[in-house]
Amino acid sequence: MDLDPVLLARIQFAFTVTFHIIFPSFTIGLSAYIATLGVLWIRREEDRYQRLMRFWTKIFAVSFAMGVVSGIVLSYQFGTNWSRFSVVAGNVVGPLIGYEVLTAFFLEATFLGVLLFGFNRVPPWLYVTSAAIVAIGTAMSAFWILSANSWMQTPVGHEMRGGIAFPVDWLTIVFNPSFPYRFAHMLNAAYLTTGFVVLAVGARYLLAGRFQAEARTMMKMAIGLLVILAPLQLVIGDQHGLNTLEHQPIKVAAMEGHWDGSKPGALVLFAWPDEKAETNRFEISIPHGASLILRHDPNGLFPGLKSVPPQDRPPVLNVFFGFRIMVGIGLFMIAASLYGAFLWWRGTLFETRWFLWILSHSWWTGFVAVIAGWVVTESGRQPWLVQGILRTADAISPVPGASILGTLVLFVFAYGIVFWMGIYYINRLIAKGPEGRAVDAAEGVPSRPLMAAEGAASDAMSKRR
Repeated sequence: MDLDPVLLARIQFAFTVTFHIIFPSFTIGLSAYIATLGVLWIRREEDRYQRLMRFWTKIFAVSFAMGVVSGIVLSYQFGTNWSRFSVVAGNVVGPLIGYEVLTAFFLEATFLGVLLFGFNRVPPWLYVTSAAIVAIGTAMSAFWILSANSWMQTPVGHEMRGGIAFPVDWLTIVFNPSFPYRFAHMLNAAYLTTGFVVLAVGARYLLAGRFQAEARTMMKMAIGLLVILAPLQLVIGDQHGLNTLEHQPIKVAAMEGHWDGSKPGALVLFAWPDEKAETNRFEISIPHGASLILRHDPNGLFPGLKSVPPQDRPPVLNVFFGFRIMVGIGLFMIAASLYGAFLWWRGTLFETRWFLWILSHSWWTGFVAVIAGWVVTESGRQPWLVQGILRTADAISPVPGASILGTLVLFVFAYGIVFWMGIYYINRLIAKGPEGRAVDAAEGVPSRPLMAAEGAASDAMSKRR
């Protein structure tokens, strides 16, 4: 049996990075939310913010740990499966990843300890400051990782000597042409992902009649954020697309299912791209729509997939459908946040049970959108690993396909166990809810067990008198 080591190495890296990105996309936004809760607690002196802060910190800790465990494997794969990539691009990519560890990971890990174990041991201002520093650390981590990956998409600031990239201008490398758009797009996506998780948990509590004060706080804060960031993501994504068209036009052609660059591009709503026949099957499209969006001219032209030989094209199906999944979820997020804001304005948000039910089942939307977006980004760059410098097929290590297949099977098995254990524990934390004074469905009314306990204490004091 002939096992293709390039294909297997790509599958292995795709699997591990897809698993890994779930957790940073959640913890980046969640750390910012926890810090915001801490500031509100300090300023307003209301215990519900403190309860929510500690509740979400536990979930953050589990997600952070799972992200660390799943991310370590990725760096090893650079040496085991992609050693030639490390030789060609290691002088640039290696330091950028190293900066992420030195400036971000150590910062997060240090102050996460204070956040987890410092309550009632350090002053409130220091506790909240630790939460803010953790949030800054997660954003810095995204900064360096996105910088490294963006350089692979739009490499600048280096020179090639003997087929190896040597850094010349680090500022140009870090702030390469695609980095600002990709960093803003990913950071906003992380906040949207967390916002919908918080929104779903709040809706779940309201439907169950539990933790009413906390649930209303979660929903108000989430909708207040999402109603701004969800439409903003559409604007950021549009600018990101225009930047991609400038630097990676064939990726955009695959996203749009655009084959013939001599004709204006249609906005393809649905189709089945046939790469062999170089056409779209079952196409439903708006004529000239893509040209209007990308060129701001209904008759504007942009390169099609036929502009380059087949061996220089990305896998069209992955990019085409990944892009539509991402955009479709983005449109749902915009609609849900705007309608939620409308119900909040009318004063019926917490009583509209059908909408709460939808929100309670929408926690997954941000994760799927992030994964789909990364599929578009990474598959759309193919057949290049570093655009214009190093092809994916030339970056592989001299490792037998059977060895890669064996480790891939082990990764799937190990990651499956880690994932389900982590998700199980997170669900247990959510089911338990924020610690503190339990309340009935009617907000602010002590629960019956608590009222009984208070009554017994009152009777005991009366007898003493």
